Formats: sequence, structure tokens, C-alpha cells
Amino acid sequence: MTLMSDTARELNVRIRTRLDDYEPVARAIDYLVDNFECQPSLEETADHIGLSPQHFQRVFKAGAGVSPKRFLQYLAAGKAKQAMARGESVLDASFSAGLSGSSRLHDLFLVAEAMTPGAYRKKGEGLEIRYAVVAGPFGRALIGATEKGICWLSFFGKKDETGQVAEMKGDWPAARFVEDAAYIEPLAARAFAFAANRPLDKPLGLHVQGTNFQLKVWEALLKIPFGGVVTYGDIARKVCTARASRAVGAAVGANMISLLIPCHRVILSSGAIHNYRWGVERKKAILALEQAVSAA
Repeated sequence: MTLMSDTARELNVRIRTRLDDYEPVARAIDYLVDNFECQPSLEETADHIGLSPQHFQRVFKAGAGVSPKRFLQYLAAGKAKQAMARGESVLDASFSAGLSGSSRLHDLFLVAEAMTPGAYRKKGEGLEIRYAVVAGPFGRALIGATEKGICWLSFFGKKDETGQVAEMKGDWPAARFVEDAAYIEPLAARAFAFAANRPLDKPLGLHVQGTNFQLKVWEALLKIPFGGVVTYGDIARKVCTARASRAVGAAVGANMISLLIPCHRVILSSGAIHNYRWGVERKKAILALEQAVSAA
């Protein structure tokens, strides 16, 4: 038997505590999204969550990376439409900017490894995927990972846990699946920290499978700056031609790793936010939180 060191045990406790802390944050985000037009006060939101205002303020800031007041401000401001008003050069600017300074350093801290064409055709044959349901800043999430990195991250919506797991297995039908919370929880803590623009001590790996066209689209998604939005046409012009917006939309919708491959940052040319695999309201909440954190 291998005994866990005191340091490892302490780290596990911190990770477990952090994941548990996301539960009131997720409920608060849902409440604020549903009621932001009424601008609920800190006291009203804290009362809804069942915490004191002071405790709620600390928990929300720690879990979301921004205060409840700042989050409400960005929900009400409609930052996505404001970004679109700057024109269609948003993606061009992000590509040329080099993802430097305080922006998310995807090229340094998010390492995506694509399956070879042969492995893709085998749909996960010979792979072991460990998975677990975890708490996150936007509610419960299902995360799956191979030895090379996270290969699945989905939010709960209309589908329950059984449906979520079935969908994941459907995308990797030949893989062997093992439920393993102890393996997934440290990855989840790092994934949610990275999605909130917090620094990581080492790169976070992704393991993706898709067609060549899908991989090109997902690569373009990774280059959208934290807190920014682009249109389907922007992505289409980058990967092939503006006439391919519909094909780009299909590739964006096929993304299996939410948050980390940021398909939520693609919106309509009108500025409307829709067509999110895990729900439009969740997409709006993610965008609002990212914009609040990036401006904090």
C-alpha cells in the first residue's frame, strides 16, 4: 500500500474544498443572470444563496474571480454587442496581437494534441478515458481525460448525468471508460482556474479528435482573446472563405471541450448570442463573467 504524503493529502483537501465552493457560485450566477434587470443587491443575492453578505462576497470573488457587483454590471452592459460595434477586425487584431501581456497565453499554457487520422477513424480504440462529475462555476460539469489531457468538458442542461455520460461515450465509442473522481478533480480545479484567466503552474493538456476542418476551426477559437467575441464569418475568413460560415457553425457546435476551447465566444454578426450546445443563458453568463474578469 502506498501512503499519501502530508503534502499530497493537503493538496487534495484544498482541491476538494475549492470544487465544493463552486456550488454556491454557480447558483449565484444563475440567479444574477435571471434577475440582472432588477439589479439585485448583495444582500438579496446572498439571502437567495443562504449565506451572509460578507461570506457570499468572499466566496463569489474567490470562485468567479470578480465581485458580484462587477458581474452584474457586465450583464447589464451588453458587452458582446459593444465588442461587435468595433467592426469585423476583432479576430484579425487578436491574431496579430500575439496573445501577450495579461491575455490568456493559450500557446504556452494550453497544449492541444490532436489524434492522428488513423486514430480518429478508430474513435478512441486503445484509449482509456477517466471521467467524473464535478462542481464548476457554471454548475455541474462532466469532465473526461486521457493520459494526454482533457478530452471532454460539458455542462449539465437538459440531459442528466446518464445522458451526459452517454453523449461522451458516443463521441469516443471504442474507448474504455473508468469513473475516477480522484484523477479528474485536480484537472477540474486547474481547468476552471484557467477558464477564469488565473495563472497555471504548468500547461494544461487537451486531447481532441476531429476532421481537419474542425481542428482548424477549433485552433482559431483558441486564439480569440479572453473576454472577446467574434462572428462565424470572422472564423470562416480565417480558416478558408467567408462563404463557409455555415460549415464553421457546425464545427463550432461539434466542440467537445467547453470553456477551454471557447466556442462560447462566437456570436452572430448582429451581435445576438445564441446556438450554444449547453444553453444560451449559460453562454451569456460565461461571456459576461469573462468580460468582467478581463476588465477587473
